[in-house]
Amino acid sequence: MTALALSDETLGQLPASVSWAAYDRSKLTASIVHFGVGGFHRAHQAMYLDRLMESRSGLDWGLCGVGVLPHDRRIVDTLTAQDGLYTLVVKHPDGHREARVIGSIVEMLYAPDDPQAVVDRLADPGTRIVSLTITEGGYLVNQVTGEFDASDPSIQADLAPGAVPRTAFGYIVAGLAARRAAGTTPFTVMSCDNLPGNGDVARKMMTAFARLKDPTLADWMDEHVAFPNCMVDRITPVTDPADIERLAEEFGIADGWPVVTEPFTQWVLEDHFTDGRPPYEQAGVQLVEDVVPYELTKLRLINASHQALCYLGYLAGYRYAHEVCQDPLFADFLLAYMKREGAPTLPAVPDFDADAFAHRVIERFANPEIRDTLARLCAETSDRIPKFLVPVIAENLRTGGEIDRSALVLASWARYAEGLDEQGEPIEVVDRIRERVTAAAARQGEDTLAFLRDRDLFGGLVDDARFTQAYAAALDSLHAHGARATLEARRALETDR
Repeated sequence: MTALALSDETLGQLPASVSWAAYDRSKLTASIVHFGVGGFHRAHQAMYLDRLMESRSGLDWGLCGVGVLPHDRRIVDTLTAQDGLYTLVVKHPDGHREARVIGSIVEMLYAPDDPQAVVDRLADPGTRIVSLTITEGGYLVNQVTGEFDASDPSIQADLAPGAVPRTAFGYIVAGLAARRAAGTTPFTVMSCDNLPGNGDVARKMMTAFARLKDPTLADWMDEHVAFPNCMVDRITPVTDPADIERLAEEFGIADGWPVVTEPFTQWVLEDHFTDGRPPYEQAGVQLVEDVVPYELTKLRLINASHQALCYLGYLAGYRYAHEVCQDPLFADFLLAYMKREGAPTLPAVPDFDADAFAHRVIERFANPEIRDTLARLCAETSDRIPKFLVPVIAENLRTGGEIDRSALVLASWARYAEGLDEQGEPIEVVDRIRERVTAAAARQGEDTLAFLRDRDLFGGLVDDARFTQAYAAALDSLHAHGARATLEARRALETDR
């Protein structure tokens, strides 16, 4: 069959096997501006809004996507050519796929082409929420001090007097400044990134940036702008050419950039907004007063388990998350980490069953249709391990809890950072501080704790004898015997207890 190019005109011609945005898109108004229209945003926040619009409840909460970085041009051009439409493909473990054309994006702007158009959109009273998925590193947190890193090269130009904005920070603060000057109610800033206290981080970093531009503006933001915290969860691997081809063959859709994802999705959102919000609860979003218990559950169980599987799996020769989680040896290790090290550090979570949750995580990770690469999970570890796993270790050390599995995970990162897997194949270490971590890993032959001595990443773990003993033993075993044999020895030891 000839694949149908997506546009408003062709929506009514889609095959019956495809669900689509059947609401009247001509009635949509964009009142949410989003920075960072990547795959996750389109599989998650934009999907929830589409779900809401399908019930005719949210037609005044359309999305205007903004691209700031050079690589954003492609998504802006692609979605503009498709009238903002794209296909979301849900991949079920049994091979079944569902395709839905999402219609919640009304407009796309590429900021470098017309910076003023972006500022004008942000200043418009009709814009009521500005949301973000700019990655953990996009918030410019100094990993040593926890404060705003004003020395970061990406932000320097925006700090110059009278500068034309170049970053999300620059645009958002410029938009808020314009609203303050006009006496317009400020918009809510809603971070949807995978950060502990993402709203609190966004508030702290953006007001710090604003304070360097105009202290009175920072004070106004502190008093008037809402920055709700939220927890987001949905595995969304990178779309590859085979996904695009299969969409055309199986569903008859020619989509320049579809999104593929798992069936599971969750969004827990603090109900704190400056100028109203969509009725998110009608679309399945959990509106709560305190996100922290849910957030820590995801960070310490799901995100930390991704770290627990990716380095060990990669060293052993696997390249996809589902391969690792379909191996009982590795799956048992992940279950034991979640139940015996991660879960004991969590605050009370309503209706939470740690055992059922852990098994569901393994089922999600083992979905062979998702094909989430270990290389993706292994990237940018310096932004992940300190947030996902180090707090688990610190809490268990404080309470006398178990730490051996977490020590093995840190040791597996240290071994991975050496740049060769167990088959002697080179590893491309992707990290914002790549030179630093690989240099530390290179010194491990002469100093077993060399990697662990980076206090910016690991705090004082190197000073704790119980932890360093477990870490050193794990690293020695990885060097001498490899990942699989190390896990087998651990399983045998636990069986004997």
